[in-house]
Amino acid sequence: MRSALVVGGLVAVATVAVVGISAVTTVVREDQEADQARRMTISCNASLGPITSGPAGSGAADAAKLSEEQRGTVAMIISIGKKRELPPRAWQVAIQAGMTESGLRSLDHGDRDSLGIFQMRPSMGWGTPAQVTDPDYAINKFYDVLEAVPNWEQRRPGESAQDVERSAFPDRYHKWEPMAAHLIGNVGLVADPTGCGQGTGVLLAAPTKSAGEAIKFALAQQGKPYQWGALTTHQNSFDCSSLMLQAYRSAGVTLPRVSRQQFQAGAMLPVEQAQPGDLLFWAYDPSNPATIHHVAMYLGDGKIVEAQQTGVPVHIRPVRWGEAELVAQAVRPGV
Repeated sequence: MRSALVVGGLVAVATVAVVGISAVTTVVREDQEADQARRMTISCNASLGPITSGPAGSGAADAAKLSEEQRGTVAMIISIGKKRELPPRAWQVAIQAGMTESGLRSLDHGDRDSLGIFQMRPSMGWGTPAQVTDPDYAINKFYDVLEAVPNWEQRRPGESAQDVERSAFPDRYHKWEPMAAHLIGNVGLVADPTGCGQGTGVLLAAPTKSAGEAIKFALAQQGKPYQWGALTTHQNSFDCSSLMLQAYRSAGVTLPRVSRQQFQAGAMLPVEQAQPGDLLFWAYDPSNPATIHHVAMYLGDGKIVEAQQTGVPVHIRPVRWGEAELVAQAVRPGV
């Protein structure tokens, strides 16, 4: 860390042993009912879902490589975040920062006098060497500074991590988005990271009854896991096209199984004119429908609901008309 931030107030030094794998389940499962009640009081931002990037499945794959020490650090980040009644978005920021700075380990060395999980520098006012190498102190200090960052909840997690760390390499925190999203969903046992439940913010009315029924079905699946090749005969898990197929099947409209076929299963219109219930598509070559690899449902107000990738539950996220690989045509099923 190359930060010049100075945060007043020091706490007593405490030695905290990093919990092992055997303790992780206990740590994250305790007081689940209380956690649910707390999330109901967290301010909701429906435009923010689990923000991820990287190849499909990379989040779960990276998480599977973590050592016992690293998993213990994740458990502490989540446990302390819960005790402080911080939303899961804060846990994601801390996990990405810790993985980038130290590999989620409490290091006794670093660049210049940088130490600990977040490579805090005692010379820059972060605390004594003993304090910044104490995981409990370091995690709480990180959260202290994060909470002081204006509008941190509204930003991409890696950007918020940079606001705390002040690194000379600001983009490197984004690398761990998929893994952090996987961990808050699977280790933190949180299906609804934004605290919004099935809410979607201010959305346009669906243009047809079938679109409205399809949207209702898709939103009811939020929090369920992604599974490539998921069966279309149950609702325990979904991939992108099975979610669309079942959503429209609930409305009496039959869609083909895979996204490339679904692109041909309705009326086409410019993507910028999409209305709630229309399907949006992503392709390796947006000009070639044969390369389509993903489909999602537009909700209006610049949002989609999707089953995105392994390690990321069904969720709502913002969409930009100019984002990479987005096909220029939307499809309106049943028309």
